[in-house]
Amino acid sequence: MTAHFVHEMDRLHREILSMCSSVEELLNEAVKGLQQPTAELGAELNVRDHEIDELDLRVEEDCLKILALYQPVAQDLRRVTAVLKISAELERVGDLAVSIADRASAIAAHRDFPLPERLGQMASDALSMLHDSIDSYVDMDSEKARGVCRRDDAVDRMNVELLNEVRQTMMKDPQLVDPGMHLFSAIRHIERVADHATNIAEDVVYLIDGQIIRHPRIDRSNIRPWQEPRPTA
Repeated sequence: MTAHFVHEMDRLHREILSMCSSVEELLNEAVKGLQQPTAELGAELNVRDHEIDELDLRVEEDCLKILALYQPVAQDLRRVTAVLKISAELERVGDLAVSIADRASAIAAHRDFPLPERLGQMASDALSMLHDSIDSYVDMDSEKARGVCRRDDAVDRMNVELLNEVRQTMMKDPQLVDPGMHLFSAIRHIERVADHATNIAEDVVYLIDGQIIRHPRIDRSNIRPWQEPRPTA
């Protein structure tokens, strides 16, 4: 392990942490916008999302450079692979945050639309899952990551309940259809945030334990797990 390799890995770690912080902050602002919508929020967050896109490209380029120049193995290889995948998940969360803010800006023109009481709870749960999935990476804590995965079903159930509630509200008054459709999209976006948080947590489990836990219903009996090659004599 050369000093250059250690330096590149440290820089990669700092870049992904910076991206985590930026995405979490962006999503917090978007969710607040649903409770206190303003017409300008979508445009404001869109500008900040460009910075996240730039970070995503930088992380990807650095990961590919490390793979090409240093050919890491074992946990170093898993770390580079996990960071590459986590970066992609974070970039998508940033896009969702902008979309949520856009929907909030549209809802701002219809302040008489009744927001579901549990919307704040669902958003809080999704934010908490994202925060904990990031913490599990920082702390290298696979148990915390597995806990994030277990919480996704609760957000999925809330998603269905809230969408049904919004649908019932729109059926009562045709004038509420337009803001209702914007809110419908925002709720779906929040549910997707929880999905991305789960994906990040699964990547963390792979990084720490070397175990792929995606798609648990698939029969893995015929899938041979990858093993690190033994050094030749």
